[in-house]
Formats: sequence, C-alpha cells, structure tokens
Amino acid sequence: MVTTPRHRHLDGEALAKLGNLQLRVQAVVEGSLAGLHRSPHHGSSIEFAEHKEYAPGDDIRRIDWKAYARFDRYYVRQFEDETELRAYFLLDASGSMGYGAPLSKLEYGSVLVASLAYLLARQRDQPSLLAFAEDVRCYLPPRGRTAHLSHFLTALEELAPSGRTDLGRAIHYLTDVIGRRSFVLVVSDLFDAHPDALRLLRQLRARGHRVVLFHLLHEDELGLPFGDLTLFEAMEDTRAVLVDPGGIRKLYLKEMERFLERTREACRQGEIGYHQISPGQPVDQVLLRFLSSKRGRR
Repeated sequence: MVTTPRHRHLDGEALAKLGNLQLRVQAVVEGSLAGLHRSPHHGSSIEFAEHKEYAPGDDIRRIDWKAYARFDRYYVRQFEDETELRAYFLLDASGSMGYGAPLSKLEYGSVLVASLAYLLARQRDQPSLLAFAEDVRCYLPPRGRTAHLSHFLTALEELAPSGRTDLGRAIHYLTDVIGRRSFVLVVSDLFDAHPDALRLLRQLRARGHRVVLFHLLHEDELGLPFGDLTLFEAMEDTRAVLVDPGGIRKLYLKEMERFLERTREACRQGEIGYHQISPGQPVDQVLLRFLSSKRGRR
C-alpha cells in the first residue's frame, strides 16, 4: 500500500479527503490499529476445531488415531486458535445507505469492512464479502490469498447504493454457503429490513457462529436536525412527503428510540454483538473499541 499521513480523527469528512478506499484503509489501520497485531478472534480457547492431514513437522501427539482407524490416513487435530478464521462481512448496499456527505453511509461502512478485512488478511485469515440490497449484489467467498484483498477492495469500490433492504434474504444466502463456525459481521441501517432478519441472525449465533451487528445510522437520521419545511424523499422507493420537522420531531425521536431499543434487545437476547455507529464517528476509534471489547467477540 501507498504511504499516507496519519490522521487523528478519521471521521467521514476526513476520510473523504483521502482519494480512494485503499488510502482510507491504510490511514485507519496505520493510524489507530498499529498496536493491535493480534487477530480479533484469537482468544484463549483451545476448543477443537477441525482435522488436517498430517504433514512432516506436525506434533505427532495430536494425531487422531480414531480417524486413522476409520480412514487409514493420518490426521492431526487443530484447535480454535490455530485455524484460519473465516469472516463473512454482510454489507447493506440498499438505497438508504447512500445518504450522507461528503461520505455516504455505504462508503463509511465500506471503510470499516475493508479495514477489518485488511487486518484479517494480513494474518492469513479469510475474509468474505456479501453485499446485499433486495438481493445479493456481490459475493466473494473466503480466501486467504494475497490477491483476494485486492479483489475485496475493488468489489467494495464498485458498489453503488440502490434498491430496498432485504437482510433476511442475504442471511438465507449466507446460511447456504457458510461452513464451519465462522465470524459474521453485518453493517446495515436496518431500514425496511425483513422482519425476520434479526431472528435469522440469532439462529446463526445459536449454531455457533460469532455474530456482530454494526447498526449504521447517520446523525441526521438520529436527531432530525432540520428547521424549515422540508420535502423528504425515500431512498428505497418513490415515496415523498412535505413535512415541518419541528412539528414531528418529538414523535420521530420517540419512534426512533423504540426502533433502536427493539434492535438492541433482540441482539442482547440472541447474544449478538451490537454496535451503533454513525459516519461522524472516527472509524479508527470505532474499530479500536470493537477490537478491544472481548477481542471483537461482543
């Protein structure tokens, strides 16, 4: 990657000044995550994960003799902190994710996802990208090859926000392709999400996958800071309504809080890590908090 100056506050405005996704990722990683060299998934667990075929140099004490008796081949047992992590990043690319300037929610979420993918790829873990709106827009299977990260960044840069949100369909797709226990990270505003989406995420968690939701909402969506009579146009369909924001702000904020509380509670009950974020927050600090919170597990 190209060397770039470090930025102390890498919020959406600062990131927008960096020309492309690659430069933004490097700024985030070098600027704030330099001290975090360990994988976010590497904990103290020594839980058995899978077999691998024996190769010279492997510890013969880990040969699974039951597997040898069954398959007539030598296999050694690998444990959780020795296997390459497969991390599936589900990124919402629906129309509402196009909101915000100078960096949209989609661009901000792309930096977040790409920075984590970069950290994982550097450790030879296997990031995967699944971008979705009404349907799956892009899917890159998990890979540990050097060229994979380049394809990953290119796919993110080519995303354009459009269509409605159907997180449930994306999770159904993921369920068909995901294999052994993996890390699943979702970045979405959850606007118009399928009502069963959170239930499906909870099912993934119940099957042993680690699941984290980054609930990405713009500051304008959280506070409705508009004063004049305003025409609000839906970004996922053709609806439009002329409204005096001052007249509805109280009701809007109340409904927004209910929406947030429902989401937080569903995640809490399902043991899904929940992080509410906004483009005004420095991405490097968002990542730092995430990686520091039980090593990114919750």
